[in-house]
Amino acid sequence: MRTTYTATPADIEHKWFVVDADGMVLGRLATEVARIIRGKHKPMFTPHMDTGDNVIVINASKVKVTGRKAEQKNYFRHTGYMGHELYTPFASMLAKHPERVIEKAVYGMLPKTALGRQKLRLKLRVYAGADHPHAAQQPQTLTFGKHEAK
Repeated sequence: MRTTYTATPADIEHKWFVVDADGMVLGRLATEVARIIRGKHKPMFTPHMDTGDNVIVINASKVKVTGRKAEQKNYFRHTGYMGHELYTPFASMLAKHPERVIEKAVYGMLPKTALGRQKLRLKLRVYAGADHPHAAQQPQTLTFGKHEAK
């Protein structure tokens, strides 16, 4: 009789990966990063366990979008007061806070649960430039086929 495999905390091993976002398309980058953070690339994936790996994204300020998203995409937030919706254009968000662009894209692809928020907070580290302080973790370099924006 076959039984469904469920990972236990003793089975889980977390690795570190570094991804260079220079010239990559935002959505394609975010889907791959979310997949690694959740642990779906591992055969031991268990939805209710943290089987994912840590991801460091560098050069977030050099990420690209396709089509007319650079002019049309807006980020929404609400102050809590009626009628006080605030929209931030993609171009100004990329100029002021390039880390948030990737964080929000990856957040949209993770489950909206306590475990999803925990994975985003603990497993994703985004830096605008090429430097990161995680050299001691000896991260492996990941390439996703380098989908270039046209």
